[in-house]
Amino acid sequence: MTREALLLTAEVLFVLLALLGVALICFPLGLITGGVIGVLVVERAALAQPDDQAKETDP
Repeated sequence: MTREALLLTAEVLFVLLALLGVALICFPLGLITGGVIGVLVVERAALAQPDDQAKETDP
């Protein structure tokens, strides 16, 4: 595994364990936290992609 893949795996495991801990205390709060984390992950992935489409649509 590359270093980036190892760091990503560690990050995902950390977030899942933290989410599980919150869900064990209060399940609805775990669902809300999971939704917020999901939005953050999608935004982070969108920012990591090259911005080729925006360059094509700009006049």
